[in-house]
Amino acid sequence: MDSKEVLKEYFGYDSFRAGQEDIINAILEKKDVLAIMPTGAGKSLCYQVPAMMLSGITVVISPLISLMQDQVKSLNDVGINAAYVNSTLSESEIDGTLNMVLNGIYKIIYIAPERLESAKFCEFSKQADISMVTVDEAHCISQWGQDFRPSYLNILSFVKKLARRPIISAFTATATSKVRDDILQILSLERPVILTTGFDRSNLTFKVKHIKDKDSYILDYLVSHRQDSGIIYCATRKNVEKVYDMLNANGLSVTKYHAGLSAEERKENQDSFIYDIKPVVVATNAFGMGIDKSNVRFVIHYNMPQSMENYYQEAGRAGRDGENSQCVLLFSAQDVIIDRMLLDNKDFSDVDEEDEFLIRQRDIRRLQIMEGYCKTTGCLRNYILEYFGEKTFGPCDNCGNCHREYHETDMTREAKWVVNCVAETRGRYGLTIVLGTLLGAKRARLRELGADKYKSYGCLLYTSPSPRDRQ
Repeated sequence: MDSKEVLKEYFGYDSFRAGQEDIINAILEKKDVLAIMPTGAGKSLCYQVPAMMLSGITVVISPLISLMQDQVKSLNDVGINAAYVNSTLSESEIDGTLNMVLNGIYKIIYIAPERLESAKFCEFSKQADISMVTVDEAHCISQWGQDFRPSYLNILSFVKKLARRPIISAFTATATSKVRDDILQILSLERPVILTTGFDRSNLTFKVKHIKDKDSYILDYLVSHRQDSGIIYCATRKNVEKVYDMLNANGLSVTKYHAGLSAEERKENQDSFIYDIKPVVVATNAFGMGIDKSNVRFVIHYNMPQSMENYYQEAGRAGRDGENSQCVLLFSAQDVIIDRMLLDNKDFSDVDEEDEFLIRQRDIRRLQIMEGYCKTTGCLRNYILEYFGEKTFGPCDNCGNCHREYHETDMTREAKWVVNCVAETRGRYGLTIVLGTLLGAKRARLRELGADKYKSYGCLLYTSPSPRDRQ
Protein backbone atom coordinates (compact mmCIF):
# COMPACT_ATOMS: atom_id res chain seq x y z
CA MET A 1 0.00 0.00 0.00
CA ASP A 2 1.10 3.57 -0.62
CA SER A 3 0.65 6.34 1.94
CA LYS A 4 -2.76 7.45 0.65
CA GLU A 5 -4.05 3.88 0.82
CA VAL A 6 -2.81 3.59 4.42
CA LEU A 7 -4.46 6.92 5.21
CA LYS A 8 -7.78 5.75 3.77
CA GLU A 9 -7.78 2.19 5.14
CA TYR A 10 -6.77 2.95 8.71
CA PHE A 11 -7.75 6.56 9.30
CA GLY A 12 -10.65 7.00 6.90
CA TYR A 13 -9.37 10.15 5.18
CA ASP A 14 -9.33 10.62 1.41
CA SER A 15 -6.57 13.22 1.33
CA PHE A 16 -3.79 14.69 3.42
CA ARG A 17 -3.80 18.10 5.08
CA ALA A 18 -1.26 20.75 4.14
CA GLY A 19 2.28 19.56 4.75
CA GLN A 20 1.43 16.02 5.85
CA GLU A 21 2.28 14.29 2.58
CA ASP A 22 5.59 16.16 2.25
CA ILE A 23 6.69 14.99 5.70
CA ILE A 24 5.57 11.40 5.09
CA ASN A 25 7.36 11.24 1.74
CA ALA A 26 10.57 12.55 3.32
CA ILE A 27 10.41 9.85 6.01
CA LEU A 28 9.76 7.14 3.42
CA GLU A 29 12.82 8.42 1.58
CA LYS A 30 14.69 7.72 4.85
CA LYS A 31 15.35 11.38 5.61
CA ASP A 32 15.35 12.95 9.06
CA VAL A 33 12.56 15.48 9.53
CA LEU A 34 11.59 18.33 11.83
CA ALA A 35 7.96 19.34 11.51
CA ILE A 36 6.53 22.40 13.26
CA MET A 37 2.77 22.29 12.90
CA PRO A 38 0.08 24.00 15.00
CA THR A 39 -2.18 22.02 17.30
CA GLY A 40 -4.88 20.36 15.22
CA ALA A 41 -2.81 20.18 12.02
CA GLY A 42 -2.43 16.38 12.23
CA LYS A 43 1.15 15.85 13.37
CA SER A 44 0.52 12.30 14.61
CA LEU A 45 -0.47 11.01 11.17
CA CYS A 46 2.87 12.24 9.82
CA TYR A 47 4.73 9.50 11.69
CA GLN A 48 1.94 6.94 12.14
CA VAL A 49 1.34 6.49 8.40
CA PRO A 50 5.01 5.85 7.48
CA ALA A 51 5.40 3.68 10.59
CA MET A 52 2.97 1.26 8.96
CA MET A 53 5.07 1.20 5.79
CA LEU A 54 8.60 0.94 7.20
CA SER A 55 10.07 -2.53 7.63
CA GLY A 56 10.79 -2.35 11.36
CA ILE A 57 9.16 -0.73 14.35
CA THR A 58 8.76 2.93 15.27
CA VAL A 59 9.67 4.07 18.78
CA VAL A 60 7.75 7.19 19.76
CA ILE A 61 9.19 9.21 22.64
CA SER A 62 6.35 11.01 24.38
CA PRO A 63 6.38 13.15 27.55
CA LEU A 64 3.05 12.25 29.18
CA ILE A 65 1.44 8.96 30.19
CA SER A 66 -2.02 10.24 29.30
CA LEU A 67 -0.78 11.26 25.85
CA MET A 68 0.67 7.79 25.22
CA GLN A 69 -2.50 6.07 26.37
CA ASP A 70 -4.74 8.24 24.18
CA GLN A 71 -2.57 7.72 21.11
CA VAL A 72 -2.33 3.94 21.60
CA LYS A 73 -6.07 3.62 22.16
CA SER A 74 -6.79 5.62 19.01
CA LEU A 75 -4.42 3.46 16.96
CA ASN A 76 -5.80 0.18 18.29
CA ASP A 77 -9.33 1.41 17.60
CA VAL A 78 -8.50 1.79 13.88
CA GLY A 79 -6.78 -1.59 13.67
CA ILE A 80 -3.13 -0.58 14.11
CA ASN A 81 -1.27 -2.66 16.68
CA ALA A 82 0.43 -0.22 19.04
CA ALA A 83 1.58 -0.35 22.66
CA TYR A 84 3.19 1.76 25.35
CA VAL A 85 5.70 1.11 28.08
CA ASN A 86 5.47 3.33 31.14
CA SER A 87 5.16 3.28 34.92
CA THR A 88 1.50 2.21 34.82
CA LEU A 89 2.60 -1.29 33.76
CA SER A 90 4.03 -3.98 36.02
CA GLU A 91 7.44 -5.47 35.23
CA SER A 92 5.81 -8.64 33.86
CA GLU A 93 3.51 -6.54 31.64
CA ILE A 94 6.51 -4.59 30.34
CA ASP A 95 8.33 -7.85 29.58
CA GLY A 96 5.30 -9.18 27.74
CA THR A 97 4.89 -5.99 25.71
CA LEU A 98 8.55 -5.87 24.66
CA ASN A 99 8.46 -9.55 23.67
CA MET A 100 5.39 -8.92 21.51
CA VAL A 101 7.24 -6.05 19.81
CA LEU A 102 10.19 -8.33 19.08
CA ASN A 103 7.78 -10.93 17.68
CA GLY A 104 6.32 -8.41 15.24
CA ILE A 105 2.94 -7.98 16.95
CA TYR A 106 3.30 -4.20 17.40
CA LYS A 107 4.50 -1.72 14.77
CA ILE A 108 4.50 1.35 17.04
CA ILE A 109 5.62 1.55 20.67
CA TYR A 110 5.34 4.67 22.85
CA ILE A 111 7.80 5.30 25.67
CA ALA A 112 8.72 8.10 28.07
CA PRO A 113 12.22 9.59 27.57
CA GLU A 114 13.29 8.31 31.01
CA ARG A 115 12.75 4.75 29.74
CA LEU A 116 15.76 5.11 27.42
CA GLU A 117 18.05 4.86 30.45
CA SER A 118 16.65 1.56 31.71
CA ALA A 119 18.81 -1.54 31.28
CA LYS A 120 15.79 -3.58 30.17
CA PHE A 121 14.90 -1.21 27.34
CA CYS A 122 18.52 -0.90 26.24
CA GLU A 123 18.73 -4.69 25.99
CA PHE A 124 15.46 -4.76 24.05
CA SER A 125 16.72 -2.09 21.61
CA LYS A 126 19.77 -4.22 20.75
CA GLN A 127 17.46 -6.97 19.49
CA ALA A 128 14.74 -4.86 17.92
CA ASP A 129 14.62 -3.72 14.30
CA ILE A 130 14.00 -0.01 14.89
CA SER A 131 13.27 1.81 11.64
CA MET A 132 12.36 5.19 13.12
CA VAL A 133 12.67 7.09 16.39
CA THR A 134 9.99 9.77 16.64
CA VAL A 135 10.35 12.60 19.14
CA ASP A 136 6.89 13.93 19.98
CA GLU A 137 6.57 17.33 21.69
CA ALA A 138 10.15 17.93 20.60
CA HIS A 139 10.28 21.39 22.21
CA CYS A 140 10.87 19.52 25.49
CA ILE A 141 14.45 18.93 24.34
CA SER A 142 15.30 22.65 24.46
CA GLN A 143 15.90 24.72 27.57
CA TRP A 144 14.10 27.45 25.66
CA GLY A 145 11.04 25.25 25.10
CA GLN A 146 8.09 25.66 27.44
CA ASP A 147 8.36 22.18 29.00
CA PHE A 148 12.06 21.40 29.14
CA ARG A 149 12.68 17.76 30.15
CA PRO A 150 16.35 16.93 30.89
CA SER A 151 15.72 13.26 30.04
CA TYR A 152 15.08 14.29 26.42
CA LEU A 153 18.81 15.03 26.20
CA ASN A 154 19.47 11.26 26.34
CA ILE A 155 17.77 10.55 23.02
CA LEU A 156 20.84 11.05 20.85
CA SER A 157 23.05 8.82 23.01
CA PHE A 158 20.34 6.14 22.80
CA VAL A 159 20.28 6.38 19.00
CA LYS A 160 24.08 6.12 18.81
CA LYS A 161 23.99 2.79 20.69
CA LEU A 162 21.73 1.17 18.09
CA ALA A 163 23.30 -1.21 15.61
CA ARG A 164 21.77 0.74 12.71
CA ARG A 165 20.92 4.44 12.79
CA PRO A 166 17.18 4.83 12.36
CA ILE A 167 15.32 7.71 10.78
CA ILE A 168 14.78 10.47 13.35
CA SER A 169 11.59 12.50 13.11
CA ALA A 170 10.74 15.34 15.48
CA PHE A 171 7.40 17.09 15.89
CA THR A 172 6.17 20.08 17.85
CA ALA A 173 3.36 22.61 17.69
CA THR A 174 5.13 25.57 19.25
CA ALA A 175 8.75 26.38 18.48
CA THR A 176 10.48 29.71 18.14
CA SER A 177 13.58 29.86 15.92
CA LYS A 178 15.80 29.34 19.00
CA VAL A 179 13.91 26.19 20.01
CA ARG A 180 14.01 24.90 16.44
CA ASP A 181 17.78 25.35 16.27
CA ASP A 182 18.17 23.53 19.60
CA ILE A 183 16.14 20.57 18.34
CA LEU A 184 18.25 20.30 15.20
CA GLN A 185 21.52 20.49 17.12
CA ILE A 186 20.72 18.33 20.15
CA LEU A 187 19.17 15.53 18.07
CA SER A 188 21.98 15.88 15.52
CA LEU A 189 19.54 15.52 12.62
CA GLU A 190 21.30 14.63 9.37
CA ARG A 191 20.40 16.80 6.36
CA PRO A 192 16.86 17.10 7.73
CA VAL A 193 13.77 18.14 5.88
CA ILE A 194 12.39 21.04 7.91
CA LEU A 195 8.75 21.88 7.41
CA THR A 196 6.77 24.64 9.08
CA THR A 197 3.17 24.69 7.94
CA GLY A 198 2.52 28.07 9.54
CA PHE A 199 1.10 28.87 12.93
CA ASP A 200 -2.06 30.66 11.87
CA ARG A 201 -5.42 29.06 12.66
CA SER A 202 -7.77 31.30 10.72
CA ASN A 203 -10.91 29.68 12.13
CA LEU A 204 -10.03 30.75 15.69
CA THR A 205 -11.16 34.10 17.07
CA PHE A 206 -8.96 35.46 19.88
CA LYS A 207 -10.24 37.74 22.63
CA VAL A 208 -8.89 39.15 25.88
CA LYS A 209 -11.40 40.29 28.50
CA HIS A 210 -10.29 42.55 31.36
CA ILE A 211 -12.89 41.74 33.98
CA LYS A 212 -13.09 41.30 37.73
CA ASP A 213 -16.09 38.96 37.94
CA LYS A 214 -14.81 36.04 35.90
CA ASP A 215 -17.34 33.60 37.34
CA SER A 216 -20.30 35.63 36.06
CA TYR A 217 -18.73 35.92 32.62
CA ILE A 218 -18.17 32.15 32.38
CA LEU A 219 -21.64 31.36 33.66
CA ASP A 220 -23.27 33.73 31.15
CA TYR A 221 -21.08 32.38 28.34
CA LEU A 222 -21.97 28.75 29.04
CA VAL A 223 -25.67 29.52 29.37
CA SER A 224 -25.62 31.18 25.94
CA HIS A 225 -23.55 28.32 24.45
CA ARG A 226 -25.33 25.31 25.96
CA GLN A 227 -25.03 23.30 22.76
CA ASP A 228 -21.27 23.79 22.48
CA SER A 229 -18.37 21.76 23.79
CA GLY A 230 -15.51 23.64 25.42
CA ILE A 231 -12.58 23.72 27.81
CA ILE A 232 -12.07 26.13 30.70
CA TYR A 233 -8.43 26.28 31.78
CA CYS A 234 -7.48 27.40 35.30
CA ALA A 235 -3.98 27.97 36.68
CA THR A 236 -4.55 26.07 39.93
CA ARG A 237 -6.47 23.05 41.19
CA LYS A 238 -8.22 25.34 43.68
CA ASN A 239 -9.64 27.45 40.86
CA VAL A 240 -10.68 24.33 38.93
CA GLU A 241 -12.69 23.12 41.92
CA LYS A 242 -14.20 26.58 42.50
CA VAL A 243 -15.31 27.09 38.91
CA TYR A 244 -16.54 23.50 38.60
CA ASP A 245 -18.63 23.81 41.79
CA MET A 246 -20.07 27.15 40.64
CA LEU A 247 -21.11 25.81 37.23
CA ASN A 248 -22.40 22.55 38.66
CA ALA A 249 -24.48 24.44 41.23
CA ASN A 250 -26.08 26.37 38.36
CA GLY A 251 -27.21 23.18 36.65
CA LEU A 252 -24.64 23.11 33.85
CA SER A 253 -23.26 19.80 32.57
CA VAL A 254 -19.54 20.00 33.32
CA THR A 255 -16.71 17.78 34.48
CA LYS A 256 -13.23 18.54 35.87
CA TYR A 257 -9.64 17.41 35.44
CA HIS A 258 -6.47 18.04 37.45
CA ALA A 259 -3.56 16.08 38.90
CA GLY A 260 -5.15 15.97 42.34
CA LEU A 261 -7.81 13.53 41.15
CA SER A 262 -7.19 9.79 41.12
CA ALA A 263 -6.16 8.15 37.85
CA GLU A 264 -9.59 6.52 37.65
CA GLU A 265 -11.38 9.85 38.11
CA ARG A 266 -9.23 11.56 35.51
CA LYS A 267 -9.85 8.78 33.00
CA GLU A 268 -13.61 8.77 33.64
CA ASN A 269 -13.88 12.56 33.45
CA GLN A 270 -11.76 12.75 30.31
CA ASP A 271 -13.91 10.12 28.58
CA SER A 272 -17.07 11.98 29.65
CA PHE A 273 -15.76 15.05 27.88
CA ILE A 274 -14.43 13.30 24.77
CA TYR A 275 -17.67 11.40 24.19
CA ASP A 276 -19.87 14.48 24.87
CA ILE A 277 -21.47 13.04 27.99
CA LYS A 278 -20.24 16.23 29.69
CA PRO A 279 -19.68 18.85 26.98
CA VAL A 280 -17.52 21.16 29.13
CA VAL A 281 -14.41 20.38 31.17
CA VAL A 282 -12.79 22.67 33.75
CA ALA A 283 -9.11 21.76 33.95
CA THR A 284 -5.53 22.69 34.71
CA ASN A 285 -2.95 22.53 31.94
CA ALA A 286 -2.46 18.84 32.87
CA PHE A 287 -5.40 18.24 30.51
CA GLY A 288 -5.53 18.19 26.77
CA MET A 289 -2.19 17.21 25.23
CA GLY A 290 -2.94 14.68 22.52
CA ILE A 291 -6.71 14.83 23.04
CA ASP A 292 -8.23 14.46 19.59
CA LYS A 293 -11.67 16.01 20.05
CA SER A 294 -12.62 17.87 16.92
CA ASN A 295 -15.78 19.72 18.01
CA VAL A 296 -14.40 21.94 20.80
CA ARG A 297 -16.09 25.27 20.03
CA PHE A 298 -14.44 27.36 22.73
CA VAL A 299 -11.43 27.46 25.02
CA ILE A 300 -11.64 29.93 27.90
CA HIS A 301 -8.63 30.70 30.06
CA TYR A 302 -9.75 31.66 33.55
CA ASN A 303 -6.18 32.72 34.32
CA MET A 304 -3.37 33.99 32.12
CA PRO A 305 -1.01 31.13 31.10
CA GLN A 306 2.70 31.41 31.87
CA SER A 307 3.85 31.59 28.26
CA MET A 308 2.67 32.18 24.72
CA GLU A 309 3.69 28.59 23.87
CA ASN A 310 1.37 27.24 26.56
CA TYR A 311 -1.44 29.56 25.58
CA TYR A 312 -1.35 28.82 21.86
CA GLN A 313 -1.09 25.09 22.42
CA GLU A 314 -4.07 25.10 24.82
CA ALA A 315 -6.18 27.56 22.80
CA GLY A 316 -5.41 25.50 19.69
CA ARG A 317 -7.51 22.64 21.04
CA ALA A 318 -10.52 24.58 19.82
CA GLY A 319 -11.81 24.15 16.29
CA ARG A 320 -9.75 21.17 15.18
CA ASP A 321 -12.53 20.38 12.70
CA GLY A 322 -11.92 23.71 10.96
CA GLU A 323 -15.16 25.29 12.17
CA ASN A 324 -15.20 28.77 13.71
CA SER A 325 -14.33 28.67 17.41
CA GLN A 326 -13.62 31.12 20.24
CA CYS A 327 -10.45 31.50 22.33
CA VAL A 328 -11.12 33.85 25.25
CA LEU A 329 -8.57 34.84 27.88
CA LEU A 330 -9.94 36.42 31.07
CA PHE A 331 -7.27 38.71 32.48
CA SER A 332 -6.78 40.43 35.81
CA ALA A 333 -3.70 41.79 37.54
CA GLN A 334 -4.00 38.92 40.04
CA ASP A 335 -3.08 36.49 37.24
CA VAL A 336 0.46 37.86 37.06
CA ILE A 337 0.88 37.33 40.80
CA ILE A 338 -0.40 33.74 40.54
CA ASP A 339 1.92 32.95 37.63
CA ARG A 340 4.94 34.40 39.44
CA MET A 341 4.07 32.26 42.46
CA LEU A 342 3.86 29.15 40.27
CA LEU A 343 7.22 29.96 38.70
CA ASP A 344 8.80 30.53 42.12
CA ASN A 345 7.63 27.07 43.18
CA LYS A 346 8.70 25.30 40.00
CA ASP A 347 10.60 22.05 40.55
CA PHE A 348 14.25 22.33 39.47
CA SER A 349 15.51 19.24 41.29
CA ASP A 350 16.75 17.66 38.02
CA VAL A 351 18.37 20.83 36.67
CA ASP A 352 21.91 22.15 37.22
CA GLU A 353 22.23 25.42 39.16
CA GLU A 354 23.52 27.31 36.13
CA ASP A 355 20.72 25.95 33.93
CA GLU A 356 18.17 26.78 36.62
CA PHE A 357 19.16 30.46 36.46
CA LEU A 358 18.82 30.53 32.67
CA ILE A 359 15.44 28.79 32.75
CA ARG A 360 14.14 31.16 35.42
CA GLN A 361 15.17 34.15 33.32
CA ARG A 362 13.51 32.57 30.30
CA ASP A 363 10.30 31.96 32.25
CA ILE A 364 10.17 35.55 33.51
CA ARG A 365 10.62 36.87 29.98
CA ARG A 366 7.87 34.60 28.71
CA LEU A 367 5.55 35.81 31.43
CA GLN A 368 6.24 39.41 30.39
CA ILE A 369 5.43 38.55 26.77
CA MET A 370 2.17 36.92 27.85
CA GLU A 371 1.26 39.96 29.94
CA GLY A 372 2.00 42.09 26.88
CA TYR A 373 -0.48 40.01 24.88
CA CYS A 374 -3.17 40.68 27.48
CA LYS A 375 -2.53 44.43 27.43
CA THR A 376 -1.82 45.13 23.77
CA THR A 377 -4.27 47.22 21.77
CA GLY A 378 -2.93 45.76 18.52
CA CYS A 379 -4.13 42.72 16.59
CA LEU A 380 -4.04 39.68 18.89
CA ARG A 381 -3.47 37.20 16.06
CA ASN A 382 -0.52 39.20 14.77
CA TYR A 383 0.96 39.37 18.28
CA ILE A 384 0.92 35.56 18.43
CA LEU A 385 2.22 34.99 14.92
CA GLU A 386 5.03 37.53 15.26
CA TYR A 387 6.15 35.86 18.49
CA PHE A 388 6.63 32.61 16.56
CA GLY A 389 8.54 34.43 13.83
CA GLU A 390 5.87 34.71 11.14
CA LYS A 391 5.47 37.82 9.03
CA THR A 392 2.11 39.56 9.23
CA PHE A 393 0.46 41.84 6.72
CA GLY A 394 -2.02 44.03 8.52
CA PRO A 395 -4.70 43.36 11.17
CA CYS A 396 -6.60 40.07 10.92
CA ASP A 397 -10.10 41.59 11.33
CA ASN A 398 -11.00 38.46 13.32
CA CYS A 399 -9.97 39.12 16.91
CA GLY A 400 -11.30 41.05 19.86
CA ASN A 401 -8.90 43.96 19.39
CA CYS A 402 -9.59 44.36 15.67
CA HIS A 403 -13.27 44.81 16.51
CA ARG A 404 -12.70 47.21 19.41
CA GLU A 405 -12.31 50.97 19.33
CA TYR A 406 -9.45 52.58 21.24
CA HIS A 407 -8.88 56.25 22.06
CA GLU A 408 -5.28 57.41 22.28
CA THR A 409 -4.37 59.91 24.99
CA ASP A 410 -1.11 61.85 25.06
CA MET A 411 0.35 61.27 28.54
CA THR A 412 3.71 62.92 27.87
CA ARG A 413 3.15 65.75 30.38
CA GLU A 414 2.08 63.33 33.13
CA ALA A 415 4.99 60.99 32.46
CA LYS A 416 7.46 63.86 32.73
CA TRP A 417 6.08 64.91 36.10
CA VAL A 418 6.28 61.30 37.40
CA VAL A 419 9.96 61.16 36.40
CA ASN A 420 10.53 64.60 37.96
CA CYS A 421 8.91 63.50 41.23
CA VAL A 422 11.02 60.34 41.44
CA ALA A 423 14.11 62.50 40.87
CA GLU A 424 13.05 64.93 43.61
CA THR A 425 12.62 62.04 46.07
CA ARG A 426 16.02 60.72 44.88
CA GLY A 427 14.38 57.34 44.46
CA ARG A 428 14.19 56.82 48.22
CA TYR A 429 10.43 56.30 48.51
CA GLY A 430 7.84 53.98 47.06
CA LEU A 431 4.56 54.33 45.21
CA THR A 432 2.56 55.67 48.15
CA ILE A 433 4.81 58.71 48.68
CA VAL A 434 5.29 59.42 44.96
CA LEU A 435 1.59 59.14 44.19
CA GLY A 436 0.61 61.21 47.22
CA THR A 437 3.06 63.93 46.16
CA LEU A 438 1.81 64.01 42.56
CA LEU A 439 -1.80 64.25 43.71
CA GLY A 440 -1.04 66.90 46.36
CA ALA A 441 -2.26 64.76 49.27
CA LYS A 442 -2.64 66.57 52.62
CA ARG A 443 -0.73 64.08 54.73
CA ALA A 444 1.56 64.70 57.68
CA ARG A 445 4.12 62.23 56.32
CA LEU A 446 4.50 64.28 53.12
CA ARG A 447 4.97 67.49 55.10
CA GLU A 448 7.50 65.70 57.31
CA LEU A 449 9.52 64.68 54.24
CA GLY A 450 9.18 68.12 52.70
CA ALA A 451 7.41 66.65 49.70
CA ASP A 452 4.82 69.42 49.82
CA LYS A 453 7.61 71.79 48.75
CA TYR A 454 8.53 69.80 45.63
CA LYS A 455 7.79 71.29 42.22
CA SER A 456 5.92 68.09 41.40
CA TYR A 457 3.64 68.38 44.44
CA GLY A 458 0.03 68.43 43.24
CA CYS A 459 1.00 68.60 39.57
CA LEU A 460 -1.39 65.77 38.64
CA LEU A 461 -4.28 67.12 40.66
CA TYR A 462 -6.22 68.42 37.71
CA THR A 463 -8.74 70.33 39.84
CA SER A 464 -6.00 72.61 41.18
CA PRO A 465 -3.84 75.11 39.28
CA SER A 466 -0.85 73.64 37.50
CA PRO A 467 2.58 74.09 39.10
CA ARG A 468 3.36 76.69 36.44
CA ASP A 469 0.27 78.71 37.45
CA ARG A 470 1.29 78.59 41.13
CA GLN A 471 4.81 79.90 40.52
